[in-house]
Amino acid sequence: MEGGGRARRHPASAVTPRRRWRAHFATIRRMTATDIQAYMAQVGAAARAAATRMAAASTAAKNDALLRLAALIRDHAQALQDENAKDIAAAERNGLAAPMVDRLRITPKVVEQMAQNCEQVAALPDPVGEMTNLRRRPTGITVGQMRVPLGVFGMIYESRPNVTIEASALGIKSGNACVLRGGSEAIHSNLALARLVQQALAAAGLPAEGVQLVETTDREAVGRLIAMPEYVDVIIPRGGKSLIERISREATVPVIKHLDGNCHVYVDAEVDLELAVTVTDNAKTQKYSPCNAAESLLVHRAVAPAFLPRIGAVFAAKGVEMRCDAGAKALLQGVAGAKLADATEQDWYEEYLAPVISIKLVDSLDEAIAHINRYGSHHTDAILTTNHPNAMRFLREVDSSSVMVNASTRFADGFEYGLGAEIGISTDKFHARGPVGLEGLTSLKFVVLGQGEVRR
Repeated sequence: MEGGGRARRHPASAVTPRRRWRAHFATIRRMTATDIQAYMAQVGAAARAAATRMAAASTAAKNDALLRLAALIRDHAQALQDENAKDIAAAERNGLAAPMVDRLRITPKVVEQMAQNCEQVAALPDPVGEMTNLRRRPTGITVGQMRVPLGVFGMIYESRPNVTIEASALGIKSGNACVLRGGSEAIHSNLALARLVQQALAAAGLPAEGVQLVETTDREAVGRLIAMPEYVDVIIPRGGKSLIERISREATVPVIKHLDGNCHVYVDAEVDLELAVTVTDNAKTQKYSPCNAAESLLVHRAVAPAFLPRIGAVFAAKGVEMRCDAGAKALLQGVAGAKLADATEQDWYEEYLAPVISIKLVDSLDEAIAHINRYGSHHTDAILTTNHPNAMRFLREVDSSSVMVNASTRFADGFEYGLGAEIGISTDKFHARGPVGLEGLTSLKFVVLGQGEVRR
């Protein structure tokens, strides 16, 4: 106990906040479908009311909430890890795969990363209220655009509890209210984190309901969240492809999403070979599991004899399986230790998230662009070239949310782009495309400034 004192004993009739929460949580878990519908309507109405106040909040108040949250996370590090231990124990009992269990863990390092995330978001410029494109019209009025919050966003995510803090921090700074629904495997961790978020909001004079966590693990709650346009303005799913496909199929609220990351590296006929080997290696092997890791390698036939054996040796040393078309396979046959296989049509579409890459030879830049636009997932694609016109054509014509020249696809990330943080990546063509940071959680409305002008 703090100060070395003895724990205070509560009389049998007393109900502590922790006991109240446990009783509330037990009730939530026993909900019927009708109960869940009523509960989600209550959550939605509270979020809509909070959104009005969040949109009007000053930058100082939002930053105050974020800095208070950072302090609370550090102060409650042990309590967070204690709640997280319940999720870890349940996950291990239920046979969750070891990598998934690791994603659940709140270690001291994760605690500090969550606190720092809040501080970093607090330090970012506030986009809300910014006016741009102001121009005087012949009638005398001045027309421009103002950046405003989206309103209420719902986020559905899996596994990592730190996403609760990432989403909360971005929601607070962008002046939105948010409704979070984490995975059932992290329910105790997420509840503990959400209570700290609400405590920080209230202490900063902002509505605690500005961030709400759905407290039931029943999947019916997800069905309600994605079908409440009267309360929710946009849904952001973050998880596996099956989750995102379900949300996209069933939602009656707009969805900001990406389904998968079949990212390409194209090695052009004119290229610095050293650069090409280094960047291709990094794009594929720096980390296999992220959605911005390269999954497909296209090589111009003119440079393939010089390039493919070199990158093939790198991949062979790292145990990367290469699924090749006939031309690429012939050039890689002599590479010691190479794990080669014949590519199928499906391989050109595949997101492996593993030490596997598809390799194809192409005869031209046109063929490379056509292949990427047909088989890619519109996430991130890169050209490696010393030919400037080819680079510019690739940037213009490849239909992806991030397109790169002479750089690793692994840079497709909100932090690396200078956004400070991201809530996800969008491959849609809404206002938000690519990594979605603070600006992606806002939209632009037209504003008109006048001095009594009337239309004639």
